[in-house]
Amino acid sequence: MAEMFTQWDAVDHLRNKKDMQLYLEACADEDPDDGSLIRAALNDFARAQNMSQLAREIGMTREGLYKALSQQGNPSFATVMRITRALGMQLRFRHSSTLEA
Repeated sequence: MAEMFTQWDAVDHLRNKKDMQLYLEACADEDPDDGSLIRAALNDFARAQNMSQLAREIGMTREGLYKALSQQGNPSFATVMRITRALGMQLRFRHSSTLEA
């Protein structure tokens, strides 16, 4: 008998703000220094919420938001900040525990 597989989608597992926070922190930790995993996480958050409503809240079109958060997207820092704030999140910076003073 052939095995059946379904595509895994993070959106199916983002049930609350804590899930979103932990997922974004993990993506930030594993990001290859190009922002791709952070952008992908924001895309998942937008899809888990209401993409159209989020686009309106941040002053973009739905299509523009999809494009900015796509694999080929390159959202500006201002766009990332507007998205995170609209999702009820804050961007914080801290020293990495691997850095020495």
